[in-house]
Amino acid sequence: MEDGYKKKIFNWGISAARTHWNNKNSVKWRLADKLVFAKIREKTGGKLNLFCSGGGALNRTVGEFFEGIGIVTLEGYGLTETSPVVCVNRINKNKYGTVGPPMRDVQVKIAEDGEILVKGDIVMKGYFNQPAETAEVIVDGWFHTGDIGEFDSDGFLKITDRKKSLFKSSGGKYIAPTHIEELVNNLPYVDQIIVVGNERMYVTALIVPDITELKNLAKKIGVNIEFESDLFINPVILKTIEKEVHDVQKNLSTFEKIRKFSLLQTPFTIEGGELTPTLKIKRKFVEEKYKHLIEKMYHKI
Repeated sequence: MEDGYKKKIFNWGISAARTHWNNKNSVKWRLADKLVFAKIREKTGGKLNLFCSGGGALNRTVGEFFEGIGIVTLEGYGLTETSPVVCVNRINKNKYGTVGPPMRDVQVKIAEDGEILVKGDIVMKGYFNQPAETAEVIVDGWFHTGDIGEFDSDGFLKITDRKKSLFKSSGGKYIAPTHIEELVNNLPYVDQIIVVGNERMYVTALIVPDITELKNLAKKIGVNIEFESDLFINPVILKTIEKEVHDVQKNLSTFEKIRKFSLLQTPFTIEGGELTPTLKIKRKFVEEKYKHLIEKMYHKI
């Protein structure tokens, strides 16, 4: 009973962190801080109150959660070729979903095709003994990052994708898959996802679900499952996922929206070849490995 009570308190605290992350004067937050958050912070040494995030996109929900427990997360952006910090959020103005404004004396602009260009003393002189490669990425003093992005109304940079990750639909529309994947990844039962659609009429996705959360979903909607494998084929569960995937994409253009998806029972791993050592999905490898499933979503088998 005591363990069950502690679990309820902990879950209540986690909920408070997510809903009151920017309202630390509320009675609910202060109570949750005393009962839960302070104990979590103690695990980090007890003195940590902020840290910087880089190397990959910070999930907005994760950032807000850590700020909710009293540890501010400042997401930044940079590359090895830029020494490496280009942009970073500030303590006095931290916007999750962006990597902040450019650092002092660093110029950043967006090219016509959406690529992020950087100029300043932080940019490398060039790749060692590789003049041709250097000339490809540094043009008129501007370093071409290979990343796609945009500035918001406050001048904060938002990374939307890698230039190489962009694909074009059969209708000629360019699509940034990472942005779509991030939206769907916010669903609790989605663990991994890859969006497909290059030279296709519409967008599809391969989804690796979180089994525990998928079971919770089944219980929530009143579906009784005898075997774990049934979670991946039950029509009621699939219909529910379809609706929720549709809902999180409501602000996307029609040509960007996932129309069909398949659930995978095997997670993407480094050992399986689907992930790089830095846990990035190898898109071409996965698309080839699951070609049969992908073709099925386009009615070509």
